[in-house]
Amino acid sequence: MIDGLIARKTNTVSAFGARLDTTADFALVAVCLWKLLPKLAVPSWLWLWIWGIALIKAVNIVSGLILQKRFVALHTAMNKVTGVLLFILPLTLRIIDMRTSSGFVCALATFAAVQEGHHIRTGRESLLKTGNE
Repeated sequence: MIDGLIARKTNTVSAFGARLDTTADFALVAVCLWKLLPKLAVPSWLWLWIWGIALIKAVNIVSGLILQKRFVALHTAMNKVTGVLLFILPLTLRIIDMRTSSGFVCALATFAAVQEGHHIRTGRESLLKTGNE
């Protein structure tokens, strides 16, 4: 979670590292969902919401490829908050009802995905993760 901060502080940022970071983030979320969700009693509405967020993210990737002519991954503040909450979520399941906590995280993830798509489609270059950060 702090690899980007360390790379910027040590002046070791690279385009390859930025792409690798994005790929690693995706892989972490995918593997966690694959391993954890089948073990939990996940309501149907939550599965639909997760697939909806995935669809928005897929549209964002395609939009970046079409509009920016490259793979675009934005690390906005909301995407970072969502990532932290996704990391913490399994640890809270014993004390907070899953429907409540996952609903909150999905709401933030939806907002973050829509915001990311807006930034990609409006060309907010200051937010594009190109490896030159």
